Amino acid sequence: MKAFRLDELEQERVANDGAYLQFLRERNMSVGLYALDAGASDPQGPHAQDEVYVVVSGRASITVGTETTTVGRGSVVYVPAGTPHKFHHISEDLRVLVVFSPPES
Repeated sequence: MKAFRLDELEQERVANDGAYLQFLRERNMSVGLYALDAGASDPQGPHAQDEVYVVVSGRASITVGTETTTVGRGSVVYVPAGTPHKFHHISEDLRVLVVFSPPES
């Protein structure tokens, strides 16, 4: 079994000085913690993998393709591979679990 604590993952992400920390990589998927502070810009572009975002904390809007919705703690968003997407109007520090399938390269 592999088990993780969000507070420890956040500490490791901060120590590595990055917005994204991949903490699990298996044959068919990878999982990471993505962080964007309030007011930040989301620099990501489309990925070659399907993604699922699970918002752990914070508040923002996300646009996937041409659709936009507001997200907060407990929101789950699916992003098909190759689809442009961005978080924006980040009003509270955002922490998101990201599941890629297949694993992010």
